[in-house]
Amino acid sequence: MLAMTPARAEPPIRSPEDAACRLEAKAKVFATPNPRGLELEEIGKQIYYACMARLGQSAQPAKPARRRHKRHHRR
Repeated sequence: MLAMTPARAEPPIRSPEDAACRLEAKAKVFATPNPRGLELEEIGKQIYYACMARLGQSAQPAKPARRRHKRHHRR
């Protein structure tokens, strides 16, 4: 029997640049030279992050701001 790893769900697309870089990574992942023998997912990440950097976007998606609650100290 072949062991299959479950496919990971991709996070939602956050911008047109994000969508374009995802498509670029998917299109180039199999054609990119791989002298270090990296996993395809790692090669895809490298392509994606390079694309996002080239487009002037942050490679990491912005994290939503967390609300901080003030703690009132009782005396």
